[in-house]
Amino acid sequence: MILTDKQILKSIDDQKIVIEPFDRSCLGTNSYDVHLGKTLAVYNNKTLDARRHNTIKYFEIPEEGYVIHPGILYLGVTLEYTETHNSVPFLEGKSSIGRLGIDIHATAGKGDVGFCNTWTLEISCVQPVRIYAGMPIGQLIYFKIDGDVDNYYNKKQGAKYVDKVTRPVESMMWKNKW
Repeated sequence: MILTDKQILKSIDDQKIVIEPFDRSCLGTNSYDVHLGKTLAVYNNKTLDARRHNTIKYFEIPEEGYVIHPGILYLGVTLEYTETHNSVPFLEGKSSIGRLGIDIHATAGKGDVGFCNTWTLEISCVQPVRIYAGMPIGQLIYFKIDGDVDNYYNKKQGAKYVDKVTRPVESMMWKNKW
């Protein structure tokens, strides 16, 4: 079951969902709009290795915007910091972003109960497009959980994305044991 606007507001009042900064006008019927933060990143190497730490370089989106190009993976970050303690958050791109040919995630649209952070976006596009810091980029949809949680993400041993950040985070696949 997807939470409605009233259920999202109640969860915020109960501190089961945290959105900072929160703007009531960004609350939809059953979602909350999130915005692109000011920092983007790209990987330093063209060839990435899943067993190695692939480093990134950061840069800020200028006031006049920044043109992203096909064939390059950009890591972005949401302006909003979120916490989710009683539901499963899903991040989807806004339809207006999709109609510009922009994808905001390759595979990582689902968060975990207990995720407490900004969201790193895996941004790609089909043609060059100018983007801006602060623009609406996605929407969070919250799914109600059924049952108790034993292993919240923010308390899970070995969770790789728990340090509070305001910039995009590169893949930590290299930390996995396989």
